[in-house]
Amino acid sequence: MERQETILIVDDDPEIRRLLSDYLTQSGYVARVAADGKDLLQVIERSVIDLVVLDLMMPGRDGLVLCRELRSRSDIPIIMLTSRGGLIDRIVGMEMGADDYLPKPFDPRELLVRIKAVLRRTQGRPRHMRDEGIQSIEFAGWQLDTVARQLTSPTGVVIALSGSEYQLLRVFLDHPNRVLNRDQLTSLLMGKEADPFDRAVDVRVSRLRQRLLEDAREPQIIKTVRSEGYLLAVSVRCNP
Repeated sequence: MERQETILIVDDDPEIRRLLSDYLTQSGYVARVAADGKDLLQVIERSVIDLVVLDLMMPGRDGLVLCRELRSRSDIPIIMLTSRGGLIDRIVGMEMGADDYLPKPFDPRELLVRIKAVLRRTQGRPRHMRDEGIQSIEFAGWQLDTVARQLTSPTGVVIALSGSEYQLLRVFLDHPNRVLNRDQLTSLLMGKEADPFDRAVDVRVSRLRQRLLEDAREPQIIKTVRSEGYLLAVSVRCNP
């Protein structure tokens, strides 16, 4: 059974949250809601989110600040909603990392079309192939130097990585808290579809877990999601 994609709706208007949640649920998605930035980050930490629908005009930290904050720690696609449809707002939103922009009022059917388009466009994008100014990445006490391609343990020990191990780790770090199946991992690593009998990815994951000193029976960083794939189950911080 194919996993339902999860959409997070972030809006301070409870009526909009309810209407969009009901509509997306009826359209075959799992809907989560958040009323502000604090709720947004809590949901992101405990759930696998495939796309965020984020309102621009909110009290406290507005959508632009939250968009920038979310983009600094994750590559989850973002669609920005706003009652201001000006070109400048749209440009600023895109510069902050939004993948699309929809002015209010809008027809939920148009939002649905845009959600599908953004998911198609961003699913499986090979961000591990370009560092985009990132110097190091921190996760679960580990640090990956993307320039020297060195991995340092929480105790300061430098762990040697092969080229394929580095690439696989980058894939997971570029898609934190998202389940990746064998086909997606193979495509991201090698740009081709997986052979259903090819277990090369499983072998690579096993070797990478060894480098991360994981307990093979109960891994805490790269977890196996039964019948679905693998999940990097920790927070990630990218440093310029």
